[in-house]
Amino acid sequence: MSGTASGTMSTSGGTWRNWAGNVVSRPVREVTPASVEELSAAVRQAAEDGLRVKAVGSGHSFTAAAATDGVLIRPQLLAGIRKIDRDAMTVTVEAGTPLKRLNMALAREGLSLTNMGDIMEQTVSGAASTGTHGTGRESGSIAAQIKGLELVTADGSVLTCSEKENPDVFASARIGIGALGIVTAITFAVEPIFLLSAREEPTPFDKVLADFDELWAENEHFEFYWFPHTGNTNTKRNNRSAGPEKPVGQLSGWIEDEFLSNGVFQVANWVGRAVPGTIPTIAQISSRALSARTYTDIPYKVFTSPRRVRFVEMEYAVPREALVETLRELKAMVDRSPLRVSFPVEVRTCPADDITLSTASGRDSAYVAVHMFKGTPYQAYFTAAERIFTAHEGRPHWGKVHTRDADYFSKVYPRFGEFTALRDRLDPDRRFQNDYLRRVLGS
Repeated sequence: MSGTASGTMSTSGGTWRNWAGNVVSRPVREVTPASVEELSAAVRQAAEDGLRVKAVGSGHSFTAAAATDGVLIRPQLLAGIRKIDRDAMTVTVEAGTPLKRLNMALAREGLSLTNMGDIMEQTVSGAASTGTHGTGRESGSIAAQIKGLELVTADGSVLTCSEKENPDVFASARIGIGALGIVTAITFAVEPIFLLSAREEPTPFDKVLADFDELWAENEHFEFYWFPHTGNTNTKRNNRSAGPEKPVGQLSGWIEDEFLSNGVFQVANWVGRAVPGTIPTIAQISSRALSARTYTDIPYKVFTSPRRVRFVEMEYAVPREALVETLRELKAMVDRSPLRVSFPVEVRTCPADDITLSTASGRDSAYVAVHMFKGTPYQAYFTAAERIFTAHEGRPHWGKVHTRDADYFSKVYPRFGEFTALRDRLDPDRRFQNDYLRRVLGS
């Protein structure tokens, strides 16, 4: 299929790799549509050619959710804000828009999302479709802030959904893992921009666990990082503030965010990968290198931070009341094993939501994320961690490494059958199928 006058770019497929480099696929061709109509045409053309179709965002998923041997849709021309509705307090944005661009554009308009994850490199559709989340006592994932969706379904038609229009589709498509169609636009709830005060401070692991319920209840957004091989954590509390703005100073920001979290951390990981025996010592030093600090700024400057050290990640949501026990078991496992883990374990929370396959669907959830530096063998650590997570009926993040299948998901998601029935209706020929979806949803 050659490019058209209206702007579709199509190339014969090369090799596609995700950000972490652990997923590789070779599509037959790549299409970069410049409009929803061109995207619909590409889906219809794929059907005529007997090819499957997947859209890919920035490649920040660690699973093969976007991999295809058929037609790979790149949405970067479907970007930008379509409409800001100040009466309804919503923004409608094209699916290929990077979160970073959305956050900056909203800030210029005096608006903000209520909550966000800790990076903003992903496209809005990729982030929502895989269940990307931050941490929050009352405010949930990116998908939980969606008020409306537009998607191209398997026959090339455009379907819109919201709580009032096609509500059954809306219940599932906000976190659709690419199985129900290709999202072309998202309408998010927004609010007037506000200030957040962040307080970061080192706290002993045992104290955080003992006080966890209190820390969760007292803060709008609470999270912490535990450094394996140590009894140390770094806690972060984000709460709304009347001001004044007090951003992180340029020098201290560079030292904490660039030097310690990216530059020195990268070198420490290189050393750890080359000589694993040094990792516990490095962990002790790293966990003490970060000092307490407070700062106040607009939301995206507080919620998100740069991540340049590449890694592979597994993250599970467990019922919030099971978090402390889950972490005790994880620490005991690391302490008694020969594993050498150079990356901190990240812990966050989300309130229950009503999205069919959200990791927080129907239950208040806590998230435990384990990471390994890119190029380091991660299977032994992730397998041992996953055994602990699944014993607590954990639900893995759709975009992060896991080994679960449809049989497991049908047990931990009460509404799993609702999602698969909708998929049967919207994509009976499995135009949007790939190996990952076959495993997690069944064929």
